[in-house]
Amino acid sequence: MAENDLFWKDLEKDLGRTHYKKSFLLESIRTATIDEVVNTLDAARQRQEVSKSQLAQRVEVEPASVRRLFSSRNPNPTLGTLAEIAAALGMRIVLEELPKKKREQLVRALNPDIH
Repeated sequence: MAENDLFWKDLEKDLGRTHYKKSFLLESIRTATIDEVVNTLDAARQRQEVSKSQLAQRVEVEPASVRRLFSSRNPNPTLGTLAEIAAALGMRIVLEELPKKKREQLVRALNPDIH
């Protein structure tokens, strides 16, 4: 059996476990959300022709911090940091409710005791 096949079989088995499935879903959502926000902010920064150094000055942080945020493969910024950077670019962060079907699927997956 190929090593890749073994990985997917193990993952399928693990996803059958409630705790693992919840952890996997939450981590996937966290990662996708952070990526979307960071990428949106970076695109706005580029459209406005603001350098990373200039953005760092606007929010009073070290330029290296802003460079890491936009170049790291796994950024983990605080919501406060993202809000400050958004404000410095004339933006704000808002939440949106998922469409009803997706919201219900997610809530059920994270709370299997809810029917």
